[in-house]
Amino acid sequence: MPQTFTTRTLAVETGSTETVYDLTEACAEFLRDEAKGRSGLLNVFTPHATAGLAVIETGAGSDDDLLQALHTLLPADDRWHHRHGSPGHGRDHVLPAFVPPHATLPVVQGELALGTWQSVVLVDTNRDNPERTVRLSFLA
Repeated sequence: MPQTFTTRTLAVETGSTETVYDLTEACAEFLRDEAKGRSGLLNVFTPHATAGLAVIETGAGSDDDLLQALHTLLPADDRWHHRHGSPGHGRDHVLPAFVPPHATLPVVQGELALGTWQSVVLVDTNRDNPERTVRLSFLA
């Protein structure tokens, strides 16, 4: 069977607070529509300089733990050279070095091959930009 590639862009509203936004169901829906039982790779990409993607457990406090760890690692204070927007915004531009703007995940027979507690999430610490884009791409 020849390789196929398909892609879709999602608009995500993250609001005015730091957030871990679960994309797992949107990824599964995309694969139901496009993979149609085939195996391949799902690439998830966010074209922003101040957001990233992660695969973590959600709903049991891990999302809050991740945000707290980022506060410890990347404090929102005036130490950053990149200065505009909200106080400490420079750290938002460093975030993608720690939480990359992409993830490539296995798809087996049309479904994400995630572990039991794993979810695909958008990590957004930039309170100045509540509108995000995420691109889902499937390669069979």
